[in-house]
Amino acid sequence: MNSEWQEIDGALHKKFEFRDFAEAFAFMTRVAAVAEQQNHHPDWSNSWNIVEISLCSHDKGAITQRDHDLAIAIDELLA
Repeated sequence: MNSEWQEIDGALHKKFEFRDFAEAFAFMTRVAAVAEQQNHHPDWSNSWNIVEISLCSHDKGAITQRDHDLAIAIDELLA
């Protein structure tokens, strides 16, 4: 699992691994609430206990401060 966000293909990317699907889905639910508050929504995928998140400000075509702010907020969910 990546411990830090990485820039991949013009987006911030991080892979999260959990004990099981329920824990991964609960994390996604918490991320969804934060993303909705910030009105900035991630591209993501889930396969059983793995959640992969990519952040990019599509309207700007680049990584912006909004992406970094959401990445910090996501990490804080696990702190």
